[in-house]
Amino acid sequence: VIYGRSDSTINRKGIRMGTSEIYACVEAIDQVLDSLVVDLEQLDHASFMPLFVVLRPGVTLDDALRQDIIQRLRNELSPRHAPDAIYQVAEIPYTLSGKKLEIPVRRILLGDDVEKAANPGAMRNPQALDFFIELASQLAANQQSA
Repeated sequence: VIYGRSDSTINRKGIRMGTSEIYACVEAIDQVLDSLVVDLEQLDHASFMPLFVVLRPGVTLDDALRQDIIQRLRNELSPRHAPDAIYQVAEIPYTLSGKKLEIPVRRILLGDDVEKAANPGAMRNPQALDFFIELASQLAANQQSA
């Protein structure tokens, strides 16, 4: 059973999982307040699935918390849906109506222009995109040097 909308479903190696299930599992961890996951699968490239987490004040993302998140996802949902990387962010970007900006974040991380990927006027917190814009630059630089 898939609980998310069809555009918020991640298909990794033939196993489909709604992002809402991933969020429920991750956000059940006491230290995690909010999360966002995207799959950056492209043609001719391996899938890369980063997870972004907002943590409680005073909590930092260390190796123990990373392993806890990964193990919970593997054990409670699917080993294939464990994230390839976990990033701590200050906030998750939301629309004015309260939906997480999964598709715009995915497009930004894949290299689309921010102006084409997201409409800041339709966002509750447009400054939340700054982290993802910077990460997109880092990912692009890493791909060019690889």
